[in-house]
Amino acid sequence: MRSLHQAGRRPLALAELTVLHAALYALAAGRRPGRRWVTVSWALSVLHLGMLEHRTRLATADVLTLLRGNLAALPGGAGRGAGVPAIALDLADGRIARRRGTTTPFGDYADTFADAAYWTWLTLRHEPSRTVRLAAVAAWALPVVTVTGLALRRGTMPERPRPVLLRPAAALQVVVALRRLARR
Repeated sequence: MRSLHQAGRRPLALAELTVLHAALYALAAGRRPGRRWVTVSWALSVLHLGMLEHRTRLATADVLTLLRGNLAALPGGAGRGAGVPAIALDLADGRIARRRGTTTPFGDYADTFADAAYWTWLTLRHEPSRTVRLAAVAAWALPVVTVTGLALRRGTMPERPRPVLLRPAAALQVVVALRRLARR
């Protein structure tokens, strides 16, 4: 109920999310995972609008993050070069958010969940190496499940651990993207 109340307090952000996801929904027609993926993305985004804090609208970086999180549902989202735009969008949204001072918990968690959703899906669906698939689950799915479980248990979002020097999930993105590009 609290999440719906927070969404109602941000009608512009709610409208922006709906328009963005409606466009993605149209592009996802006839694709797998397609429209269900986009619908889940919209619902999760709406339920977390309170994490925009004082902002009433989505920032450009938020839109890029949500676009990245929905790449699996879009044409070309699983193609040989699919990892390249995912990495480019990831770099762009972070740079834009920091430059414009538009970082919020919404964008921070959306970034994590977008990576987890897209890269886990791409790896589990298209990576032949069992080792790389297990690494994907460890790098993306396991942390999301852990943080989500803690959030549900505590009733609030916990701080995520942030390694400063070594970012294994970022390194794995490059590995998966290069392996996908090299595969025939």
